[in-house]
Amino acid sequence: MSPEPSPRKRKIMNSVNATGAGPIALDCLVIGAGFGGMYAVHRLRGMGLSLHAIEQGGDVGGTWYWNRYPGARCDVMSIDYSYSFSNEIMQEWTWSEVFAAQPEILAYANWVADKLDLRRSYSFDTCAEAIVFDDAREIWSVSTDTGAVYEVKYLVMATGPLSMPKALDIPGSERFSGKLLQAQTWPHEPVDFAGKRVGLIGTGSSGIQIAPVVAEQCGHLTVFQRTPSFTLPARNRKLDPEFIGQIKAHYPHLRDMAKTTFTGGIRPVSTRPFFSVSPEERRKLMDQAWEEGALQFLGLFADLLFDAEANECVAEYVRAKIDEVVNDKATAELLKPRGYPIFARRPCLDTNYYETFNRPNVDLADCISDPIAEITPDGIRTRERHFELDVIIAANGYDALTGAMLAIDITGRDGARLSEHWREGPRSHLGLMMPGFPNLFMVAGANGPSALANFVLLNEQNVDWIARCITHLRDKRLSTIEPTQTGEDRWMAHLKVLAARSLYPRANTWYTGSNIEGKPRGIPFYLGGLPRYREACDRAIEAFGDFVFTN
Repeated sequence: MSPEPSPRKRKIMNSVNATGAGPIALDCLVIGAGFGGMYAVHRLRGMGLSLHAIEQGGDVGGTWYWNRYPGARCDVMSIDYSYSFSNEIMQEWTWSEVFAAQPEILAYANWVADKLDLRRSYSFDTCAEAIVFDDAREIWSVSTDTGAVYEVKYLVMATGPLSMPKALDIPGSERFSGKLLQAQTWPHEPVDFAGKRVGLIGTGSSGIQIAPVVAEQCGHLTVFQRTPSFTLPARNRKLDPEFIGQIKAHYPHLRDMAKTTFTGGIRPVSTRPFFSVSPEERRKLMDQAWEEGALQFLGLFADLLFDAEANECVAEYVRAKIDEVVNDKATAELLKPRGYPIFARRPCLDTNYYETFNRPNVDLADCISDPIAEITPDGIRTRERHFELDVIIAANGYDALTGAMLAIDITGRDGARLSEHWREGPRSHLGLMMPGFPNLFMVAGANGPSALANFVLLNEQNVDWIARCITHLRDKRLSTIEPTQTGEDRWMAHLKVLAARSLYPRANTWYTGSNIEGKPRGIPFYLGGLPRYREACDRAIEAFGDFVFTN
């Protein structure tokens, strides 16, 4: 289901990629060309390091290179979901909508890559297959599927938390005679749905974005819902030129302010607890925020993921909104999420998702009461019915946070295996480094704020921290850095305490790893917010008390 390689395939970008002459020796290798990898190349290259980067896709963009499905759109405001390190970039690029669509985000990534001349440092269509630390020479050896082998002092894993698509866990997919598409590896060419009978599996963020768009194009759409999701109206709109002018006039200040907020965004976030205001006032606040758009709603109350009673009150408000929109009462009832706290699964934003089920060419198949049994040559068979289909769209998500790194055979100091280190769930210090894996740095890795923060700002902070580490090593003429086991244990214990205070563990979701069979369940996120995370990272690097070095 993967698209064909880009026509601009670059197996050999310049002389640094030449194979057949032995390993390529460099100071640093960056793996990934999403926003984190791109900034890492720019930042570390600017330090004078001999550096190269590899990327599985055919060009820059990371998730946004692959996610080309109908309706793909960011759920972070575009004025936040962009680089903050360069005022020149902020001033020259102009976003068109509050929530940018995939083509615009990918265009932004390409524009930045051109402006910073990043592609000369990349080999695209290239995957790391095995990574091994040489204890004697204290370097990393990276073997790729193109045959190139890199030997580097510093290794930056910018593989992304949402980059390893989850395999379709339904038997029979190889027998389907129609077109089988996966949201996370969508074809680069247009897909014609006219007159087609389409089945959509999955109602997370991707499925909720896909359904309204495909419903307008196809003959008939059946949405196979396995777990109903809470979704809020995005109220997306074009950005007014006057507003854009105000943003640009104050952009540096706004981005500095964003770094002090819990998620790294400039949307309003209240500190008021739910029960600190009267029922009438709560209702008024929720009504107003619902009409203005989901970002307003998400920031209404500070304790929704810590107070179960407050959470259920807000959840019931959203369920009642489904009744107001969906005409068929039985369908409305099936669409209502129950059994887990609202926002404990990643909150979804939509445009006319619930309205889609009022269309005569759309049906909802409830896979809780009638689960999918198999994919047949001509459709999908549930326990009680068979649906004849021309197209199946699998919007079944990712093996998040750990999948991309575990897909590579990584061996650290003294034969330490990443697969063993993460056997009971991902462990790291600050989501940045791990004991036994010297000079291996992660960007937006497990055990940091990850999906609970603005990815772009988090990527910048992580890369800047990595740059400070490498500068320290070079200035002090040190060979390697890695966290102590005590440091990692202390950080993981801190994460566990924060998670226990929250409602996140009460939901079965990719947040907890429960969407992948056999994956250890846990909360691999730092729940203290981006400012406190930045403070923890700064403290760690000031004294390096939880790190060890070699000369």
